[in-house]
Amino acid sequence: MIGMVKEMKQRYLVQGKRLTLREVFQSLPASKAKDMKGSIIVQTACGLPVKLVFVRNRNKKREWLAILSTDVTVDAAEIVRIYGMRWSIETFFKVTKSYLKLGTEFQGRSFDGLISHTKIVFSRYLAMEYERRQSSDDRTLGGLFFLFADEVRDLDYQFALQQLMSLFLEMSQAKTKNKTEVFCQLQELISGLPSNIKGLFGDLNCES
Repeated sequence: MIGMVKEMKQRYLVQGKRLTLREVFQSLPASKAKDMKGSIIVQTACGLPVKLVFVRNRNKKREWLAILSTDVTVDAAEIVRIYGMRWSIETFFKVTKSYLKLGTEFQGRSFDGLISHTKIVFSRYLAMEYERRQSSDDRTLGGLFFLFADEVRDLDYQFALQQLMSLFLEMSQAKTKNKTEVFCQLQELISGLPSNIKGLFGDLNCES
């Protein structure tokens, strides 16, 4: 289990001492890492060994966040990476419950009604997230991404065909020195290809 830990009344056993979460953080040696403040293996009140990883709060640089893992063998960086993947899920539930009124906007005992309400709330979130990505997320470039992808795919395909034709010419030249016969064989091969592929080679005839 990996999750964020808040500073409350719980105590953690560190070298025989029962410390609060803040005291555990203060007991760590100074770290030169920009985002990772450090990690330590402690025990909970019931004796369960856990690993605490402290990272910098990107929203408030002077504060820190604590992530707990029940698997103490996992590397601290891997714990942060896994939790980062889950953070988007936590944000989703926070927005839908606090701002989109999931569970409070509609009151009823009908199962179908609750499902319908949930779908409406999720559809609102999807529309908002789509607008956010279009306006501020560099990973979303709309149709420009697909245009670049199509161009790269066409270039790769053309390059592969050119390599195939070069191999064909080398094999043909090894068998005969008559270039006219070679180009006629090449033209016959190209004539059987789809029209969109023929355009990649331009005009090719036996006299060229």
